[in-house]
Amino acid sequence: MSLLECLVGMAMSLILVAPLLKNSGELIAKQMEYEKVQLLTQDADRALELIGRSIRMAGYRRAESFQHPTRNQVRQRELIQIHKSVGYQRSDSLMVQHELSQGIDFDCIGNVLSGDRTRNHLAHQGFVVERQAMAPKGIRVNGGSLICQSLDRQGRLQNTTLMNGVHRLLIERQGSSAHQVFKVILEMTDGGLIHRQFERTFFARNL
Repeated sequence: MSLLECLVGMAMSLILVAPLLKNSGELIAKQMEYEKVQLLTQDADRALELIGRSIRMAGYRRAESFQHPTRNQVRQRELIQIHKSVGYQRSDSLMVQHELSQGIDFDCIGNVLSGDRTRNHLAHQGFVVERQAMAPKGIRVNGGSLICQSLDRQGRLQNTTLMNGVHRLLIERQGSSAHQVFKVILEMTDGGLIHRQFERTFFARNL
């Protein structure tokens, strides 16, 4: 076989193989994108469930608390607070307060709530999106960090990172009804091409 025949054979092989390689690369890229979307979706579902649980619990008080007007006055001022455009990418923040039920209650990071994790007989749970703490300035990051705010055993407010990849958190009060209704919009991103928006509506049953 001459050198010319060898070169022609190689060229023909490349022509035949190139589309297969291209298709394989596209399939791998789509698979990676699919996996990223699945992870973002799982994180969003988890975050929305935690936020929704806090909203549903906001303002809860035990029957005996109605006999303490002073305690009720404290609660009425700050049962549920929404601060607009205070976080990463102008995200909203949420803070709720409630008394402990007679069952087992958990804060947003999974700690069992007890009397030492309250302040003025109230548990505090909050959510805010901040810039990723460990990311150096100027470095592109995959969104901000969703922070859980809760009380430690000394009644001090502590911040714990729940997840990264949060582009923005929006919380809106909805209309008027027997219960207060809140629409929560969570935008997730991988910092590149993937950007997904998730939305849920929650009722504050105790307000």
